[in-house]
Amino acid sequence: MTTSLVTGASGFTGRYLVAHLKRQGHRVVALASTPCGADETHHIDLSDAANLSRLVQQSAPDQVFHLAALSFVGHPTPLDFYRVNVLGTENLLAALSGLAAPPRVLLASSANVYGANGQAVIDENVAPLPVNHYAHSKLAMEHVALTYAQKLPLLIARPFNYTGPGQAGHFLVPKIVAHFQRREAIIELGNTHVSRDFSDVRDVVAIYARLLAHWPQDARSASVVNVGSGQAVSLKALIQTLERLAGHAIEIRVNPAFVRANEIPKLKACTQRLNAWVPGLERTPIEQTLTAMLESQMINDARGKQ
Repeated sequence: MTTSLVTGASGFTGRYLVAHLKRQGHRVVALASTPCGADETHHIDLSDAANLSRLVQQSAPDQVFHLAALSFVGHPTPLDFYRVNVLGTENLLAALSGLAAPPRVLLASSANVYGANGQAVIDENVAPLPVNHYAHSKLAMEHVALTYAQKLPLLIARPFNYTGPGQAGHFLVPKIVAHFQRREAIIELGNTHVSRDFSDVRDVVAIYARLLAHWPQDARSASVVNVGSGQAVSLKALIQTLERLAGHAIEIRVNPAFVRANEIPKLKACTQRLNAWVPGLERTPIEQTLTAMLESQMINDARGKQ
């Protein structure tokens, strides 16, 4: 039986990944703040190097999915990004490199590292130009990972935007969905003309699992792979889809406070490498994802009224 260690397992992505791995018959050991359906759940902070190393030695994972991160770009304390995303990752990699049989490791970085590069289609050779502390910390994490590339088989995944039921309401798509479910008359947003490469969270975790299960023989340790759909959708088009699905029109008001100074106008993944490494991927249409989110929000609202 494959033992998989998942960090950040009680987060949005982590819960879906744990469920996916369990369905595949894995023994899942989780670093999580709350129960997440894993076989073992450990409440260990990534800054706790001693206990982290002890857990790694005891669990001896065959593969590791490192999802734990501070991921909300608008987080008010910049230093936290570096404490968690950089130094926390270094503690984990140091612990894993001490194992007699090094596990395969997937590090979840972010397409935000590419920044405002002016290219419509972004492949893994595009030079990173991060424009916020979250993206800076993720790129720094990647550089830290390079120092462990000789000790561990590492894969760095750069996911583009993804969403789905259960994502925290301060993220953009769940915020918009919630407005439609409450049938609000007005929503305040930033620039609705930006386009993003949206995936369904269930597709993303399935890709993560396949990437580690089918490690390419010719891939170098610390190789980078984009995780995205290869399609870009504008926020305006996404809102129009929600209007149709919900049967409700909403007035959009631009709030200057929500317009980022370094807004990236378009992010779309080149998926050539991803499709070569894990061919035959099935994609969930964005309309299906939004429908599931609308239905999920209805369930949450109904429970709140009981």
